[in-house]
Amino acid sequence: MRDVPVAPGAGLTNFRRYTWWSLISVTAFFLVFSVRSRIMDAAVPVVVRLAAVAALVLTVVAIAVSISRRLPRIPLESPGTDPSGPPPVRWLVAGGSGAVVLGVVLLALRDYGLWSFGPAMMVSIIATFLPARRRWLLIAATAAGAAVLGGITAAVSGQGSVFAAAFPAGLVVFTGWVTLGMLWAWDVAERLNAARQLSAELAVKDERLRFAADLHDIQGHHLQVIALKSELAARLAEADPARAAAEMKEVRRLATDALRDTRAVVRGYRRVTLKEEIANATRVLAAAGIDARMELDPAAPDLLPDPGRRLLGLVMREATTNVLRHSRARYAEVGYRITGGLARLTVANDGASEHPGTGREAAPGTGLRTLAERLQATGGELTWRHDGDHFVVAASLPVETPGQKSSNTRVAAAATEPEAR
Repeated sequence: MRDVPVAPGAGLTNFRRYTWWSLISVTAFFLVFSVRSRIMDAAVPVVVRLAAVAALVLTVVAIAVSISRRLPRIPLESPGTDPSGPPPVRWLVAGGSGAVVLGVVLLALRDYGLWSFGPAMMVSIIATFLPARRRWLLIAATAAGAAVLGGITAAVSGQGSVFAAAFPAGLVVFTGWVTLGMLWAWDVAERLNAARQLSAELAVKDERLRFAADLHDIQGHHLQVIALKSELAARLAEADPARAAAEMKEVRRLATDALRDTRAVVRGYRRVTLKEEIANATRVLAAAGIDARMELDPAAPDLLPDPGRRLLGLVMREATTNVLRHSRARYAEVGYRITGGLARLTVANDGASEHPGTGREAAPGTGLRTLAERLQATGGELTWRHDGDHFVVAASLPVETPGQKSSNTRVAAAATEPEAR
């Protein structure tokens, strides 16, 4: 048998080889054992002996080919696919014919015990290509047929019909149990290998999405501020050239920061810190001409685990973007503190439009709504309310305690999800 690696490093190559050789060696041994005495018996006609040998060879070869087709030689490209292809119908028919000849020869020679092994083996191989429910129906029907045929033949010959009926039926069931059991073990190993490959692919995709989310956050945030300040500089170019030049220097600094942060993300070094996000947001709002104030508990950022700080940092970015895009704010206030076992972040501003950040034109599942789902999945909460021209975004997350490791795992998973705006 030419063995082709199924999944390098997964151990399936050796397992496939073991399953193949085990089935073939056991089958060949018992088939030869069942007809050995009849083939070597000089009293048996030569034509019958040659027919038995030819049927034996044909049955063993057909079983080997069928098992090779049943055990795929390539890894599953995706769950649910069948790399083994369609059943080898011609070989199954040929093997079935050879098994029937063996059974008829042995039964005609009054071997009421082992005559059913050849047909039982071929029925078991055929059953492996059928759906799970039909497999045992076929084996049960074959066992019943073997019992009836063996019992009637023995009764006609004047022999005991109980053994002739019970033993062949039991042999059919036992052969099916062993054969299907070995191939079932292979199927389980193959599914586990497919699950392992799928898990590895999902891990790569998750990492790509995390990288895309970080890159989107950085580029979107910086570009929004750059566009805002560039627009301001354009308006001041004639009225106040000095201030316009200062604004353009600030644009250059922001572009440099964006380039640095982008390179840091590519290298995997950049990590979002809530304190930096709050300070940067306050600075950006102030640069946009908004009276921005920050109320920050100095010890609060250190009490929240890193995944939680990252998640609240994303909320801070989204809230800041909403203030810049969807309001004509003159005043904004950012607050962060730990109260009642919860880390609470609030961003309030005036000059809000009717639907800031959640307008009717917004695509569903974006912005604050997405962040709200992510915080809710970690045991936190994100709310926003509109009161006149005031808009308030409030986020809360549970603070780490010794019994909250599982909660922190959920926070880490939510913090690495891509943010779609």
